[in-house]
Parts: sequence; structure tokens; C-alpha cells
Amino acid sequence: MVRKIENIDQFNRFFNQPSYHPLVSVVNLADAHLSLFEPTDFGMYCVVLMDAEFGELTLRGANMTYQAGTVFTMKPGHVVSMQLDARTRPKGWMLAFKPELTVNTGLGRDFYMFNFFDYEVCDALTLYEGERHIMMNCFNTILSELRAPDDEFTGHMVRLGIGQLLSYCRRFYDRQFDTQKVRASELIRQFESILDAYLAEGSELPRRLGPPQVAWCSSQFHLSANYFGDVVKHELGITAKEFIRNKIIKKAILLLVDKGLPVNEVATQLGFNYPNHFTRFFRQATGKSPLAYKKSVEP
Repeated sequence: MVRKIENIDQFNRFFNQPSYHPLVSVVNLADAHLSLFEPTDFGMYCVVLMDAEFGELTLRGANMTYQAGTVFTMKPGHVVSMQLDARTRPKGWMLAFKPELTVNTGLGRDFYMFNFFDYEVCDALTLYEGERHIMMNCFNTILSELRAPDDEFTGHMVRLGIGQLLSYCRRFYDRQFDTQKVRASELIRQFESILDAYLAEGSELPRRLGPPQVAWCSSQFHLSANYFGDVVKHELGITAKEFIRNKIIKKAILLLVDKGLPVNEVATQLGFNYPNHFTRFFRQATGKSPLAYKKSVEP
């Protein structure tokens, strides 16, 4: 049974905190009266900074390993539960805001940058000490604004504070990509090998699953499609989808030109159910139909 939090007042009652704003709350977990809680959908966007290990956390059906300085995010529909360790006091911060806060605002316009809300549990952000202090200051700044007397600038200032905190999350995730560059380089090498094997002659994967997709590739590394895509873009400067497309086109040209296979057979080998779907895909990538391309390179 999943408990659903419908609004900010209910959220604040859950953590035994006062309400300052109808769409936003910031909770200092050290001040909250936490106890064992069953699987819960908070029904809003949440950013959580765990500043100590104080229990077993399960998010979206997966047990989460964390340490002091770990940041994870949730969005409406994500389910979290926790078994608290009675010997340890909770320590950390939690920002929660309803999706309505972003509608027709600068924060909403920039929200596409914050795709880490779709990352998996294993993609959590680990902060350096200086980054941890920056994040804590962001939480404190938003909380101070919420507690200040309400005026015509309150909504704007709160959204600015949230935007700043989310932008720091984005910056620190990019830093994490850089510090894991050796691992990322190996991931790219394995990504290419996986695609080569997927598209190899005799492979049954295209016939069973169709052309390779980002979600399938990311699952081979136990990463979310969004996190995987961000690593690829950070390393190569192109999206994972573009990388896959280029691989498919390169294989298609090999089969068409070097091996002289007919278009329908090439389409089948690459996982396209219909030759016209393959032709459209090929034309979008090269500007020519498969037959026109083949004629253009023939001596």
C-alpha cells in the first residue's frame, strides 16, 4: 500500500513542520520528527541531501546505498520508504515543491536542464565537502525566504533560490562526470562494443528487439537512460541516440555497398520491420534513399 501526499500542508504534517508556502517546503531533517514510514509518493519534486547514514532507504523499489553528502531526487510518482536506525539521528535537508510552481515561469523554461529527476537510484550525486556547504547554503536561503514576511517578491525569490539549487545539482553532476572520466571512457568503449555485437551478422537481437535503443543500451550498464545519455553527451559531444544512429548507418552502408545486399534484407538485419521505415531512417541521416546512396558511391 502506497501512501500519497496530496499537498504541501500534508507534507509538512508528515515531517511535523510548519507551512510557510502553499507550493514549497524545505525541511531540516535534524528538526523533523521522523519514524519508520511506509512506501510513500510525495507527489512533488524533491531534492534530498543525506548528511549522515541513519537508516535503510528504498527508492523506486531499489535499496539505496548512500553516505554523508549524497544527493538524490524524486518526482511525482516515485515511491520511497525508510527503516530508520534508532541509534542515529537523522541529518540532512529536503526541498519539496509542487509542479505548479514552475508553470509559465523562468524556472519552468529552464527545467529541461534538470533531467536528473529521471535518474535511477544508482545514479545518485556524491558531493565534495565544499559542494556540500554550497548546497546547505541553498537550502538555508530558500528556507529563510519562506520564513520571511510575504510580499510581491516572495514567489520570484523562492523560484530563484530553487533554480540556483537545481543549477548547482546540474553543475555538480557534470563535475562527477569529469571525475569519473576514466570510467566514462571505458563506458564509451563498451557502448561501442555492445552496439557492434548487437548489429553483427547472425545476431538475433535486431529481429527480436528492433534497432538498438538508448534504454536497452543503458540497461546493460545498470544506468538510467537519462544518466547514460548525459555521460555519452559529456564524453562525445553528441547524444547517445545520435551515436546509435551513426552506428546503424555505418552498418547499413557496409551491407548495402560492400556486401551488395538488397534494401529489404538490410532492413531486416538491422531490425526494421518494414523496408520503408528503414528507407525513411536512412534518408533522414544521409539525405538520400539507400538505393540513391548506393548508386552515388558506385564506380
